[in-house]
Amino acid sequence: MKRLLLYFFAATLLSLFSFSAKAAENGVIRGKVIEEVGALPIPYAVVSIFESAAEQPLLTIQTDENGYFRFNNLKTGNYKVKVSYVGFAALFVNDISITDKDFDKNLGNLKLSSEQSNLNEVVISAQKPLVEFGADVITYNVGSSVLAEGSTATDVLKNVPMVQVDIDGNATISGKRSTRVFIDGKPSDYMTSNIADLLNVLPSDAIEKIEVMTNPPSKYSGDGEGILNIVMKKGFKVGFNGNVGITAGIQGNKNTNANASYRGKNYNLNGSAAYRENIGKGAGESYRTNFFPDTTFYYNQYNNNRNKSNGGNFRLGLDWDITPKQNLRLSTNYNINNSNSNSGNDFYYINEALVPTRLRNQVNLGDGNSNNFVFNADYNLQTDTTGGKLTMGVTLNTNANNDLRSYNRTYAFPVNLNPSLQQNDNEISNSGLNFNLDYDKPVFNKRDQLEFGIAYNYRKNDNDLLVQNFNYQTQELVTNKNLTNKFFYNENILSGYASYNYRKNGWGLKTGLRAEYTDVNFDLSTGTSYHVSPYLSLFPNVSLNHFFKKRYNFGATYSVRINRPREYALNPQVNNADTLNISFGNPDLSPAYTHQMDFSFGAFGKKWSFTPRISYSTSRGVIERYRTVKKNGVSESTFDNVGTNNALALMLIGNFRPTNKISANGNFSVIQSNYNSKLNSALNRDGLSLRSSLGFSMQLPYKTAFESNLNYANNINAQGRNKGSINSSFGARKSFFKNTLSARISTNDPFGRKNNNSFNSGTNFTSQSYSTNNSSNVTFSLNYRFTKVKVNKVVVPPPPSTKP
Repeated sequence: MKRLLLYFFAATLLSLFSFSAKAAENGVIRGKVIEEVGALPIPYAVVSIFESAAEQPLLTIQTDENGYFRFNNLKTGNYKVKVSYVGFAALFVNDISITDKDFDKNLGNLKLSSEQSNLNEVVISAQKPLVEFGADVITYNVGSSVLAEGSTATDVLKNVPMVQVDIDGNATISGKRSTRVFIDGKPSDYMTSNIADLLNVLPSDAIEKIEVMTNPPSKYSGDGEGILNIVMKKGFKVGFNGNVGITAGIQGNKNTNANASYRGKNYNLNGSAAYRENIGKGAGESYRTNFFPDTTFYYNQYNNNRNKSNGGNFRLGLDWDITPKQNLRLSTNYNINNSNSNSGNDFYYINEALVPTRLRNQVNLGDGNSNNFVFNADYNLQTDTTGGKLTMGVTLNTNANNDLRSYNRTYAFPVNLNPSLQQNDNEISNSGLNFNLDYDKPVFNKRDQLEFGIAYNYRKNDNDLLVQNFNYQTQELVTNKNLTNKFFYNENILSGYASYNYRKNGWGLKTGLRAEYTDVNFDLSTGTSYHVSPYLSLFPNVSLNHFFKKRYNFGATYSVRINRPREYALNPQVNNADTLNISFGNPDLSPAYTHQMDFSFGAFGKKWSFTPRISYSTSRGVIERYRTVKKNGVSESTFDNVGTNNALALMLIGNFRPTNKISANGNFSVIQSNYNSKLNSALNRDGLSLRSSLGFSMQLPYKTAFESNLNYANNINAQGRNKGSINSSFGARKSFFKNTLSARISTNDPFGRKNNNSFNSGTNFTSQSYSTNNSSNVTFSLNYRFTKVKVNKVVVPPPPSTKP
């Protein structure tokens, strides 16, 4: 009996061992090799698999006609994969672990970059360069920035090459009059009523990269002369990983955020949450001279303000590989902001004899809140074995914004003028729908690609403005019927596009045509209705690139873009918060069209790149603010199609990496603008705009890193010039406990506050304004990552036995 039990256990152990050995040799590593630009599959690329510490490959294969590869029958252990193809930089994927429980590793799309932008091997596990330069796009890798940790999208954009962020948080591309911000390739204006609110709370740790598109392809909307595309992290690491961070500044600003993702065999769950508090302080002064035939008089104004805001951002996403050919991606975003502000204004009226005859004091109080919700769904289907791909996407959004403000006006002299108290209650709601259907596939061979698609965009805006004045006799608020009204806006855009990409022997050609049919109508509760006649717009796009001698690149592009007037510019509701400088929209605006051309030449070395670019654009019906001054001295500011503008720009872009631990990048642009207007002879002007930035980063010993940025902008507009000062930021980071914990200290504008001044002039006035805000700040950050940094451990198997 004992012998029988012994045989039974021996047989059981042998069966378990055999099963384990069989499972251990069933490991699979697979993936697809594509081009980084264009996402074309690369057939017959060479793929080699190594044991993690080996110098010689275990096996070398080629990708199939669709770029796919697969290694079978792998033992448990750590591996690395090398992918190479002529004309592209070699790519390594490190730290691939095969275990009994996780034996099927899908590496997804492996993107090979052209040697023109990277002459060295690319290692996925290594940190990406901070800035990558291409002919049509500049990519800023947020995860490689020391200054980005624990900040928001607004802070990150301030350090992106060719991007300028104004005091209100609005971002523009150098040399481009209108810039649109996209989130994951979709317009952000369908996600929030105010993009600055979203960017100011969107955590940087949830952003993978920011793409600056100076010549957007036909797949993107024709709106805006340039596009900033913010690409969010998808969290593709195996298992559970994420990070938690906290940031605090000496001025009272705080920021906390958390990101997490879980990757299963065929799905990925990811989410993030962030909360921030910010305190803003500023002061300003302006001087206006008013010229009239019978008199000259002056208005001097002195302001101070303080704003406290807080907000949260919550994101949740699912990425599901339904089958090897089908993928579904779902994501939601909820954003909330609250703010309260108080400011004071002193208005001096000075007569022709330079004697102050009136002084009005105004105290302003504000309380606002906003929230928005966005739902995204994207479905991808591989339709055939030749690389065909169908993509369908839907975005739904709704948001609300409530703003309550009061203006208390009193007079220091003369004393016989009565005080006034006004309250504005502004409630705004938005809803939108964005649908797209795209299809792309190779046509004649594997080096070309045909894309076409359709899209429908709907946007609705309701703006309810209630203005009340306080009656001191009855002690109650009375509705001001002249200023109170409701504004309703509806926009429908139906579009379709087709594009063709071809690449062979160092030549690359992209050409496309996009058509957009626009129907807009809006009206006021006062009974006034407006209906913009539906119009069809065509947007051709051509891009030619030639890469030669493995280190030079020449590019030429041409495109047509549009700047559509939307509710903010069209709404004729009057804003009289400053009764001497009122503003309102213009419902008679027409869309402005821009023809733009770029010529670039790139030279690339192992440690440097230099890409000068010449850009020319001509815009008709340019939409800008236009100011006039009435006989009583009240300035009225509205939008108008001020005329045409021709701009010639020279941009110098480059980076230098003397070692793997030191990197510097910079860009400088000078733009000659010429305005020609039939609206007013005062708008016929020309001048130079200057913008520049310089970035430097360094990896130091003891797991320490340093980064700095300098930015400068000085821009001309139709009625004057906005002059800026130099803005600077410096940061240092140190990692602890095998890179799981990092501490950062950074400073913004340590040499002084951010100062701005502007000069404007018209036929009967000149105005000069100066402002400063509390941009000088020191912040401290701590960030903890759930996932430990992997270290390859080489296990040497015992030598085979020589015994018989």
